[in-house]
Amino acid sequence: MLDDKQCPDCKRINEVLSRVGDRWSVLVVISLAQYGTLRFNELKRNLSISQRMLSLTLKELERDGLVNRTYHPTIPPKVEYNLTKMGESFREPVNVLGNWALDNLAKIDVSREAYDERASN
Repeated sequence: MLDDKQCPDCKRINEVLSRVGDRWSVLVVISLAQYGTLRFNELKRNLSISQRMLSLTLKELERDGLVNRTYHPTIPPKVEYNLTKMGESFREPVNVLGNWALDNLAKIDVSREAYDERASN
């Protein structure tokens, strides 16, 4: 196992990977990459995510510099989200991961069925 002297940034790398590898973060980035600027409720509808989870995810993505939040002081208030430059740069690895998942869905289903069959015996 690497210690802090061998990998001084390992803890920080782990923190970043935990955020960008999170299921909802990836789906928010994919949705914003596909549709551009979206309002909170549009994202919520697109992702079938709870309001609380979406709010937490967006705050963390904004904190990490991947998402812009724009507040419009209208009645009712309007809040929009879009990817920052860094968020845009995250599109490529997310697309690769998403395409890998799509390409392997059938194989994963077969593996799961085989595993479940073995586990039930």
